[in-house]
Amino acid sequence: MQKQTPGYLMPINGWAAAIIIACCACWGVNQVAIKVANAGIPPMLQAGLRSLCSGLLLMIWAWARGIPLFNRDGTLAAGIAIGVVFGVEFVLLYQGLAWTTASRGVLFLYSMPFFVAVGAHLLIPGDRLTRPKVIGLLAAFCGLAVALGDGLLTSGGSLSFLGDVMCLLAGAGWGATTLMIRTTAIRFASAEKALFYQLAVSAPLLIAASFIAGEGTPSFSDPIPLLAFAYTAILVAFISYVTWLWLLTRHSPSAMSTFTFLTPIFGALAGHLILNEPLTFRLAIALALVAFGIYLVNRPASARA
Repeated sequence: MQKQTPGYLMPINGWAAAIIIACCACWGVNQVAIKVANAGIPPMLQAGLRSLCSGLLLMIWAWARGIPLFNRDGTLAAGIAIGVVFGVEFVLLYQGLAWTTASRGVLFLYSMPFFVAVGAHLLIPGDRLTRPKVIGLLAAFCGLAVALGDGLLTSGGSLSFLGDVMCLLAGAGWGATTLMIRTTAIRFASAEKALFYQLAVSAPLLIAASFIAGEGTPSFSDPIPLLAFAYTAILVAFISYVTWLWLLTRHSPSAMSTFTFLTPIFGALAGHLILNEPLTFRLAIALALVAFGIYLVNRPASARA
């Protein structure tokens, strides 16, 4: 087995790609789970409680495996900064979605790979933008736009420019946390500790934002929203996030982030299977464009000559 050195970017092989796609599928279903959980728990409060519950689970996991979370290793300042950005990202996202349509909000949120690609080009040696990468990013984004085109063209009310901007800034925040994990002292910490910073800092921020916004209190009378919340807290914010951050310490952030274009498409499939939302011919076209974009971004360097 090849020994990894700090700063070395391992290629995304078949197993890594499969795990990344599984994370994206998990996050796609997460959009449906959040909608279901909203019936019992207000959105920002839901996000804060999710960070709180996932943080407690992470502490138990780290204790059982002997992974230190509170040791002094020079990551505190970077960890707090990443946690603040993580929390602000969700405040922007949930409030932005309250002011604009879901289809527009998701489209702007998944501008994240562009921020990561440009940031990685400037900040991370060996993760440069190339012509195939640019074409791949554009193809994948066009696929996403096609998949969401019906929602963009048939929105029921007037669109809020401020909501659009907030969702775009949430995508930028997501990209910023991805880059910070690769370019700060956090890259030398465990994936568990990197995630713990984000959960521990964002939980009080999100809960406070919920109270300031006057969202109200949750209702626990229906078990379905609770099960949906458990999915978001355990499988998404705990298991998939640990896995994603572990992969980020080994692979190119720009190459990994391109796969996230699949997430809204998995969300559309989940919406069809769980919420009986319609599937259209646009989805097949979108899948082809996204697959082509991912192929270009992750093509071996020798094949780009």
